[in-house]
Amino acid sequence: MAVKKITKRWLFNNMCVILVILLALIFIFAAGIHTFFYTNARSTVLAQANIVKAQLTSLSEDSSGDFNTQVRDLVETFSERAVMELMAVDIDGQVILTSSGFAPETNPYLQQFQTAMSSDEAMSFSEKVNGEKIMIVVLPSPVKENQQLGAMQFAVSLERVDKQIFLFIMVLGLVAVAILFFVIFSSSYFINSIVNPVGEVGNTARAIAHGNFEARLQKQNDDEIGELCDTINYMAEELAANEKMKNEFISSVSHELRTPLTAIKGWAETLTSMGEEVDSQILHKGMRVINGETERLAQMVEELLDFSRLQSGHMQLDRTRMDLIAELSDAVLMFEERAKHEKKILLYQEPDLIAPFYGDRNRLRQVFVNVIDNALKYTDEGDTITIKANLSGSDIAIIVEDTGLGIKETDLPRVREKFFKANSTRRGSGIGLAVANEIITMHSGSLLITSKEHIGTKVMILLPQEK
Repeated sequence: MAVKKITKRWLFNNMCVILVILLALIFIFAAGIHTFFYTNARSTVLAQANIVKAQLTSLSEDSSGDFNTQVRDLVETFSERAVMELMAVDIDGQVILTSSGFAPETNPYLQQFQTAMSSDEAMSFSEKVNGEKIMIVVLPSPVKENQQLGAMQFAVSLERVDKQIFLFIMVLGLVAVAILFFVIFSSSYFINSIVNPVGEVGNTARAIAHGNFEARLQKQNDDEIGELCDTINYMAEELAANEKMKNEFISSVSHELRTPLTAIKGWAETLTSMGEEVDSQILHKGMRVINGETERLAQMVEELLDFSRLQSGHMQLDRTRMDLIAELSDAVLMFEERAKHEKKILLYQEPDLIAPFYGDRNRLRQVFVNVIDNALKYTDEGDTITIKANLSGSDIAIIVEDTGLGIKETDLPRVREKFFKANSTRRGSGIGLAVANEIITMHSGSLLITSKEHIGTKVMILLPQEK
């Protein structure tokens, strides 16, 4: 329905504009043609009047014959009598003779004659006589002395001229109609080339909105519509990828939640079933497991809360003046026992410098913990994790480098995306690094990751020094 409305509106607006332009052009051309033909007719008659004037002057100077007889011969033998009528008129305005041989009792152009007699030059008039448009040219006689002749009158019908003008206007009208039909056809073709793809875009967008992320658009032209098709297709691909990652995230979180809950429930049931006779070592071991899994659950919940804040844009920083190296050292200390337990080498090259920084102490420690945790998570027994810090220009560089599994080259650009997990067999929600990257960005820093599969990964955190 919307497509039809656009088409109708487009055609109506275009046709109105084109029609106004065509009518204006027809009017202008018609006025020009009318002026041209009437001017041409007037020039033709005036040219004949000048010829006759010259002949009359010549006759007046010729003493070999009678002037009146010679005038009669001139009128009767007038060469253009087929297209115009020549009348000889006396000084009172009465018709003496005509080129047609018929002399009316009264001069039909007496008023024009009287007007023209006040001038020595030929004068033209366009009048309607007996319902017919006539062009009249009155030529006062150049011979005044002792002559009966007052003037020569030329009369030509404008009916033929009007027919020619009408014919030209008809041709113009047909051309205008042809142009109008061409514009309608070309406009329809053009609007359909836009509206039809837009309709397909709408259908595909609705399909994507209903969850069909496999829907795609066929790009037909390399123009703005084609670019829109590419954008919709790219959006569908990204939505499909995000949907896949979201499902993996839900599955991963469900699994991550189930594991500690199962451990907590199992030990709780075991300790409850033993009652008061529970062994102190078993009680201590069970409580240690419950405490550890509870901390793990708390960390996961905190990650989910951070992710929620990140999604809603409500993540805020509590900035204070702090020492980055001190926070990094505390984060490393948290993982020393775990590294020993997992038989991994954790090397901390503590720098001999103080790195003052104005930032959120807890958030930055969260970043350090996440990066070190990932390094331990994606390394095997015997691998090395090296942590160091130094000054890099105007930045403080914190580097966590491992000799673990590494990341595939195809996965490397996406490791900072939400829900993405480079290795689905390893525990984790896939949102920790996305949150860490956002925290570093909010501190005007950057988080850089380089990696080679089966060789290791290097994470560099760059934060600007306090000036």
